[in-house]
Amino acid sequence: MNRDRRAFLAASAAVAGALATLDAQERGDVLARRVVIDALSADEDWNEPEPIFEAYRRSGVTAIHTSLDNRTLDAALRDLAAWKARCERYPDRLLPVLTGGDIARAHATGRVGVMFGFQNATMVGSDVRNVDALYAAGARCIQLTYNSRNLLGDGCTERTNAGLSDFGVAVVERMNRLGMVVDLSHCGEATSRDGIAFSTRPAAFTHTMCKAVYDHVRAKSDDLLRALADKGGVVGIATLGYFIGPTAATTIDDYLRHVDHAVKVAGIDHVGVASDYSIRGIEAVHTRQSWYVPRLSAFKPEYRVRWPPWIRELDPPDRFREIARGLAARGYTSAQVDKILGRNWQRYFGEVLGGA
Repeated sequence: MNRDRRAFLAASAAVAGALATLDAQERGDVLARRVVIDALSADEDWNEPEPIFEAYRRSGVTAIHTSLDNRTLDAALRDLAAWKARCERYPDRLLPVLTGGDIARAHATGRVGVMFGFQNATMVGSDVRNVDALYAAGARCIQLTYNSRNLLGDGCTERTNAGLSDFGVAVVERMNRLGMVVDLSHCGEATSRDGIAFSTRPAAFTHTMCKAVYDHVRAKSDDLLRALADKGGVVGIATLGYFIGPTAATTIDDYLRHVDHAVKVAGIDHVGVASDYSIRGIEAVHTRQSWYVPRLSAFKPEYRVRWPPWIRELDPPDRFREIARGLAARGYTSAQVDKILGRNWQRYFGEVLGGA
Protein backbone atom coordinates (compact mmCIF):
# COMPACT_ATOMS: atom_id res chain seq x y z
CA MET A 1 0.00 0.00 0.00
CA ASN A 2 1.58 3.32 -1.02
CA ARG A 3 1.76 6.39 1.15
CA ASP A 4 -1.03 8.28 -0.69
CA ARG A 5 -3.45 5.38 -0.28
CA ARG A 6 -2.60 5.02 3.42
CA ALA A 7 -3.18 8.73 3.88
CA PHE A 8 -6.48 8.50 2.02
CA LEU A 9 -7.70 5.59 4.17
CA ALA A 10 -6.58 7.32 7.37
CA ALA A 11 -8.43 10.48 6.37
CA SER A 12 -11.53 8.48 5.44
CA ALA A 13 -11.44 6.68 8.79
CA ALA A 14 -11.15 10.00 10.58
CA VAL A 15 -14.14 11.41 8.69
CA ALA A 16 -16.16 8.26 9.36
CA GLY A 17 -15.28 8.42 13.03
CA ALA A 18 -16.29 12.07 13.22
CA LEU A 19 -19.59 11.33 11.48
CA ALA A 20 -20.24 8.40 13.79
CA THR A 21 -19.60 10.64 16.78
CA LEU A 22 -21.94 13.26 15.36
CA ASP A 23 -24.63 10.65 14.67
CA ALA A 24 -24.28 9.36 18.23
CA GLN A 25 -24.63 12.87 19.59
CA GLU A 26 -27.71 13.47 17.47
CA ARG A 27 -29.19 10.16 18.56
CA GLY A 28 -28.49 11.14 22.15
CA ASP A 29 -30.38 14.43 21.71
CA VAL A 30 -34.03 13.37 21.82
CA LEU A 31 -35.01 16.70 20.22
CA ALA A 32 -32.61 16.46 17.28
CA ARG A 33 -34.47 17.44 14.10
CA ARG A 34 -37.83 17.45 15.92
CA VAL A 35 -40.38 20.25 15.67
CA VAL A 36 -40.97 21.46 19.25
CA ILE A 37 -43.72 24.01 19.90
CA ASP A 38 -44.33 25.64 23.28
CA ALA A 39 -47.97 26.75 23.13
CA LEU A 40 -47.46 29.38 25.84
CA SER A 41 -44.08 30.88 26.67
CA ALA A 42 -44.03 34.32 28.27
CA ASP A 43 -42.69 36.51 31.10
CA GLU A 44 -39.35 37.53 29.57
CA ASP A 45 -37.17 40.56 30.31
CA TRP A 46 -35.97 41.55 26.85
CA ASN A 47 -33.60 44.15 28.30
CA GLU A 48 -31.23 41.15 28.58
CA PRO A 49 -31.83 39.12 25.41
CA GLU A 50 -28.83 36.78 25.43
CA PRO A 51 -29.99 34.60 28.38
CA ILE A 52 -33.32 34.20 26.58
CA PHE A 53 -31.68 33.14 23.32
CA GLU A 54 -29.45 30.73 25.21
CA ALA A 55 -32.53 29.23 26.88
CA TYR A 56 -34.21 28.90 23.48
CA ARG A 57 -31.14 27.05 22.24
CA ARG A 58 -31.10 24.70 25.24
CA SER A 59 -34.83 24.08 25.03
CA GLY A 60 -34.80 22.99 21.39
CA VAL A 61 -37.96 24.97 20.65
CA THR A 62 -38.94 25.55 17.04
CA ALA A 63 -41.73 28.01 17.84
CA ILE A 64 -43.54 29.58 20.77
CA HIS A 65 -46.87 31.26 21.37
CA THR A 66 -46.30 34.27 23.60
CA SER A 67 -48.59 36.47 25.71
CA LEU A 68 -48.85 40.21 25.07
CA ASP A 69 -50.27 43.20 26.96
CA ASN A 70 -54.07 43.03 26.84
CA ARG A 71 -55.07 45.95 29.10
CA THR A 72 -56.16 48.30 26.29
CA LEU A 73 -56.09 48.37 22.50
CA ASP A 74 -53.28 50.97 22.54
CA ALA A 75 -51.20 48.84 24.92
CA ALA A 76 -51.76 45.76 22.78
CA LEU A 77 -50.74 47.53 19.59
CA ARG A 78 -47.61 48.93 21.29
CA ASP A 79 -46.61 45.46 22.42
CA LEU A 80 -47.20 44.03 18.95
CA ALA A 81 -45.04 46.81 17.47
CA ALA A 82 -42.31 46.10 20.02
CA TRP A 83 -42.30 42.41 19.09
CA LYS A 84 -42.19 43.27 15.39
CA ALA A 85 -39.18 45.53 16.04
CA ARG A 86 -37.52 42.76 18.08
CA CYS A 87 -37.90 40.28 15.24
CA GLU A 88 -36.48 42.84 12.81
CA ARG A 89 -33.53 43.44 15.16
CA TYR A 90 -32.76 39.70 15.37
CA PRO A 91 -33.80 38.39 11.94
CA ASP A 92 -31.40 35.45 12.18
CA ARG A 93 -32.91 34.32 15.50
CA LEU A 94 -36.62 35.22 15.49
CA LEU A 95 -39.37 34.80 12.91
CA PRO A 96 -42.95 36.05 13.38
CA VAL A 97 -45.49 33.25 12.84
CA LEU A 98 -48.14 34.88 10.69
CA THR A 99 -49.05 31.93 8.48
CA GLY A 100 -49.02 28.18 8.83
CA GLY A 101 -45.87 27.90 6.75
CA ASP A 102 -43.81 30.11 9.03
CA ILE A 103 -43.26 27.29 11.54
CA ALA A 104 -41.64 25.14 8.84
CA ARG A 105 -39.53 28.13 7.78
CA ALA A 106 -38.37 28.69 11.36
CA HIS A 107 -37.45 25.01 11.66
CA ALA A 108 -35.58 24.98 8.35
CA THR A 109 -33.56 28.11 9.18
CA GLY A 110 -32.84 27.45 12.86
CA ARG A 111 -34.82 30.43 14.09
CA VAL A 112 -37.48 30.55 16.81
CA GLY A 113 -40.93 31.19 15.40
CA VAL A 114 -43.05 33.52 17.54
CA MET A 115 -46.84 33.60 17.36
CA PHE A 116 -48.28 36.73 18.97
CA GLY A 117 -51.29 36.16 21.21
CA PHE A 118 -53.28 37.56 24.11
CA GLN A 119 -54.56 35.84 27.26
CA ASN A 120 -57.65 38.03 27.43
CA ALA A 121 -59.87 39.87 24.93
CA THR A 122 -60.12 43.04 27.02
CA MET A 123 -58.17 45.04 24.41
CA VAL A 124 -60.94 44.38 21.88
CA GLY A 125 -63.17 46.64 23.98
CA SER A 126 -66.73 46.74 22.70
CA ASP A 127 -65.92 47.09 18.99
CA VAL A 128 -65.43 43.93 16.95
CA ARG A 129 -63.51 45.95 14.34
CA ASN A 130 -60.62 46.11 16.80
CA VAL A 131 -60.00 42.43 16.04
CA ASP A 132 -59.08 43.50 12.50
CA ALA A 133 -56.62 46.08 13.81
CA LEU A 134 -54.96 43.48 16.02
CA TYR A 135 -54.74 40.98 13.17
CA ALA A 136 -53.22 43.60 10.84
CA ALA A 137 -50.58 44.32 13.50
CA GLY A 138 -49.60 40.64 13.69
CA ALA A 139 -51.85 39.08 16.37
CA ARG A 140 -52.79 35.49 15.58
CA CYS A 141 -54.35 34.22 18.83
CA ILE A 142 -56.83 35.65 21.34
CA GLN A 143 -57.95 33.90 24.50
CA LEU A 144 -61.60 34.86 24.83
CA THR A 145 -61.53 35.40 28.61
CA TYR A 146 -59.06 35.21 31.45
CA ASN A 147 -60.19 34.03 34.88
CA SER A 148 -63.03 36.51 35.36
CA ARG A 149 -65.87 37.80 33.20
CA ASN A 150 -65.38 40.21 30.31
CA LEU A 151 -67.69 41.40 27.54
CA LEU A 152 -67.32 38.09 25.67
CA GLY A 153 -68.03 35.53 28.38
CA ASP A 154 -67.07 34.08 31.75
CA GLY A 155 -63.66 32.98 32.97
CA CYS A 156 -62.92 29.85 34.94
CA THR A 157 -63.04 31.51 38.39
CA GLU A 158 -66.18 33.55 37.78
CA ARG A 159 -69.00 32.84 40.27
CA THR A 160 -71.47 32.30 37.43
CA ASN A 161 -71.05 29.91 34.52
CA ALA A 162 -72.50 31.87 31.63
CA GLY A 163 -71.53 31.10 28.06
CA LEU A 164 -70.54 33.47 25.27
CA SER A 165 -72.40 36.74 24.97
CA ASP A 166 -73.74 37.89 21.60
CA PHE A 167 -70.65 40.10 21.35
CA GLY A 168 -68.46 37.10 22.15
CA VAL A 169 -70.03 35.13 19.31
CA ALA A 170 -69.42 38.09 16.97
CA VAL A 171 -65.75 38.23 18.00
CA VAL A 172 -65.34 34.49 17.37
CA GLU A 173 -66.93 34.88 13.93
CA ARG A 174 -64.54 37.72 13.07
CA MET A 175 -61.54 35.72 14.28
CA ASN A 176 -62.65 32.76 12.17
CA ARG A 177 -62.96 34.95 9.10
CA LEU A 178 -59.48 36.42 9.56
CA GLY A 179 -57.76 33.16 10.55
CA MET A 180 -56.97 33.55 14.27
CA VAL A 181 -56.70 30.94 17.01
CA VAL A 182 -59.71 30.94 19.36
CA ASP A 183 -58.04 30.09 22.68
CA LEU A 184 -60.27 28.86 25.51
CA SER A 185 -57.63 27.96 28.11
CA HIS A 186 -58.88 30.18 30.96
CA CYS A 187 -62.54 30.21 29.95
CA GLY A 188 -65.30 28.85 32.16
CA GLU A 189 -67.05 25.60 31.33
CA ALA A 190 -69.98 27.11 29.43
CA THR A 191 -67.84 29.69 27.61
CA SER A 192 -65.41 26.92 26.61
CA ARG A 193 -68.28 24.81 25.32
CA ASP A 194 -69.73 27.74 23.35
CA GLY A 195 -66.32 28.67 21.97
CA ILE A 196 -65.90 25.15 20.58
CA ALA A 197 -69.44 25.07 19.19
CA PHE A 198 -69.58 28.53 17.60
CA SER A 199 -66.08 28.53 16.11
CA THR A 200 -66.07 27.29 12.52
CA ARG A 201 -62.31 26.80 12.72
CA PRO A 202 -60.99 24.45 15.43
CA ALA A 203 -60.54 26.13 18.81
CA ALA A 204 -57.66 25.37 21.20
CA PHE A 205 -56.77 24.97 24.84
CA THR A 206 -53.22 26.26 24.41
CA HIS A 207 -52.26 25.67 28.07
CA THR A 208 -54.41 23.65 30.45
CA MET A 209 -54.62 20.21 32.08
CA CYS A 210 -57.07 17.37 32.78
CA LYS A 211 -59.72 17.82 35.45
CA ALA A 212 -60.09 14.03 35.76
CA VAL A 213 -56.44 13.77 36.86
CA TYR A 214 -56.32 16.83 39.14
CA ASP A 215 -59.47 18.84 39.81
CA HIS A 216 -58.09 22.37 39.53
CA VAL A 217 -60.30 25.30 38.52
CA ARG A 218 -58.14 25.80 35.40
CA ALA A 219 -58.48 22.21 34.22
CA LYS A 220 -60.79 20.95 31.47
CA SER A 221 -63.33 18.16 31.77
CA ASP A 222 -63.26 15.05 29.60
CA ASP A 223 -66.40 16.27 27.83
CA LEU A 224 -64.63 19.46 26.78
CA LEU A 225 -61.49 17.60 25.70
CA ARG A 226 -63.59 15.33 23.48
CA ALA A 227 -65.62 18.20 22.06
CA LEU A 228 -62.47 20.15 21.22
CA ALA A 229 -60.80 17.16 19.56
CA ASP A 230 -63.95 16.23 17.62
CA LYS A 231 -63.72 19.58 15.83
CA GLY A 232 -59.97 19.29 15.19
CA GLY A 233 -58.60 21.30 18.11
CA VAL A 234 -55.48 20.66 20.18
CA VAL A 235 -54.99 20.75 23.96
CA GLY A 236 -51.62 21.84 25.35
CA ILE A 237 -50.76 20.32 28.73
CA ALA A 238 -49.10 23.05 30.79
CA THR A 239 -46.01 22.18 32.83
CA LEU A 240 -46.79 24.57 35.71
CA GLY A 241 -46.58 22.52 38.90
CA TYR A 242 -49.53 23.80 40.91
CA PHE A 243 -51.80 23.09 37.92
CA ILE A 244 -50.63 19.47 37.79
CA GLY A 245 -50.77 18.27 41.40
CA PRO A 246 -51.67 19.42 44.92
CA THR A 247 -48.23 19.69 46.54
CA ALA A 248 -44.68 20.83 45.89
CA ALA A 249 -43.81 17.13 45.61
CA THR A 250 -45.59 16.99 42.24
CA THR A 251 -43.27 15.36 39.68
CA ILE A 252 -42.84 14.83 35.98
CA ASP A 253 -44.70 11.52 36.37
CA ASP A 254 -47.73 13.47 37.55
CA TYR A 255 -47.38 15.70 34.48
CA LEU A 256 -47.15 12.70 32.16
CA ARG A 257 -50.33 11.28 33.68
CA HIS A 258 -52.13 14.36 32.38
CA VAL A 259 -50.63 13.77 28.94
CA ASP A 260 -51.63 10.09 29.05
CA HIS A 261 -55.18 10.98 30.01
CA ALA A 262 -55.49 13.67 27.33
CA VAL A 263 -54.26 11.20 24.70
CA LYS A 264 -56.76 8.60 25.92
CA VAL A 265 -59.68 11.03 25.82
CA ALA A 266 -58.85 13.37 22.92
CA GLY A 267 -56.59 11.15 20.81
CA ILE A 268 -52.91 11.20 19.95
CA ASP A 269 -53.47 13.79 17.18
CA HIS A 270 -54.92 16.39 19.54
CA VAL A 271 -52.41 16.75 22.40
CA GLY A 272 -49.43 19.09 22.67
CA VAL A 273 -47.22 20.79 25.25
CA ALA A 274 -47.03 24.23 26.82
CA SER A 275 -45.02 25.88 29.61
CA ASP A 276 -47.09 28.88 30.78
CA TYR A 277 -43.93 30.67 31.98
CA SER A 278 -40.51 31.86 30.85
CA ILE A 279 -38.44 29.55 28.67
CA ARG A 280 -35.71 30.09 31.29
CA GLY A 281 -37.95 28.79 34.07
CA ILE A 282 -39.60 30.52 37.00
CA GLU A 283 -36.76 29.84 39.43
CA ALA A 284 -34.26 31.53 37.09
CA VAL A 285 -36.18 34.79 36.78
CA HIS A 286 -38.32 35.13 39.92
CA THR A 287 -38.28 35.09 43.70
CA ARG A 288 -41.09 34.24 46.08
CA GLN A 289 -41.68 37.97 46.50
CA SER A 290 -41.83 38.79 42.79
CA TRP A 291 -43.89 35.80 41.65
CA TYR A 292 -45.93 34.34 44.52
CA VAL A 293 -46.88 37.37 46.60
CA PRO A 294 -48.57 39.36 43.77
CA ARG A 295 -50.65 36.31 42.84
CA LEU A 296 -52.09 36.02 46.32
CA SER A 297 -54.15 39.14 45.65
CA ALA A 298 -54.54 38.71 41.87
CA PHE A 299 -56.03 35.21 42.01
CA LYS A 300 -58.91 33.77 44.02
CA PRO A 301 -58.14 31.15 46.71
CA GLU A 302 -59.50 28.34 44.51
CA TYR A 303 -56.58 28.96 42.15
CA ARG A 304 -54.37 27.25 44.78
CA VAL A 305 -51.26 29.28 43.99
CA ARG A 306 -48.23 28.03 45.90
CA TRP A 307 -44.50 28.54 46.23
CA PRO A 308 -42.53 27.02 44.68
CA PRO A 309 -44.94 26.69 41.73
CA TRP A 310 -42.80 24.55 39.46
CA ILE A 311 -42.12 20.88 38.82
CA ARG A 312 -38.41 20.45 39.49
CA GLU A 313 -37.66 18.50 36.27
CA LEU A 314 -39.77 20.81 34.08
CA ASP A 315 -38.72 24.27 35.21
CA PRO A 316 -35.35 24.57 33.37
CA PRO A 317 -35.14 25.09 29.60
CA ASP A 318 -34.44 21.35 29.12
CA ARG A 319 -38.07 20.55 30.02
CA PHE A 320 -39.01 19.29 26.54
CA ARG A 321 -36.14 16.82 26.52
CA GLU A 322 -37.37 15.51 29.86
CA ILE A 323 -40.88 15.17 28.46
CA ALA A 324 -39.61 13.35 25.37
CA ARG A 325 -37.63 10.89 27.47
CA GLY A 326 -40.56 10.40 29.81
CA LEU A 327 -42.97 9.72 26.96
CA ALA A 328 -40.57 7.22 25.40
CA ALA A 329 -40.18 5.45 28.74
CA ARG A 330 -43.97 5.14 28.92
CA GLY A 331 -44.06 3.37 25.56
CA TYR A 332 -44.87 6.18 23.15
CA THR A 333 -43.37 5.65 19.71
CA SER A 334 -41.03 8.18 18.13
CA ALA A 335 -43.82 9.30 15.78
CA GLN A 336 -46.19 9.78 18.73
CA VAL A 337 -43.59 11.80 20.64
CA ASP A 338 -43.13 13.94 17.52
CA LYS A 339 -46.85 14.69 17.48
CA ILE A 340 -47.06 15.66 21.14
CA LEU A 341 -43.90 17.80 21.13
CA GLY A 342 -44.89 19.86 18.11
CA ARG A 343 -46.31 18.23 15.01
CA ASN A 344 -49.90 18.40 16.30
CA TRP A 345 -49.56 22.12 16.96
CA GLN A 346 -47.87 22.64 13.59
CA ARG A 347 -50.75 20.95 11.79
CA TYR A 348 -53.32 22.83 13.84
CA PHE A 349 -51.75 26.27 13.34
CA GLY A 350 -51.43 25.56 9.64
CA GLU A 351 -55.15 24.80 9.42
CA VAL A 352 -56.28 27.80 11.47
CA LEU A 353 -53.83 30.47 10.30
CA GLY A 354 -53.78 29.31 6.69
CA GLY A 355 -51.16 30.34 4.18
CA ALA A 356 -48.05 28.60 2.99
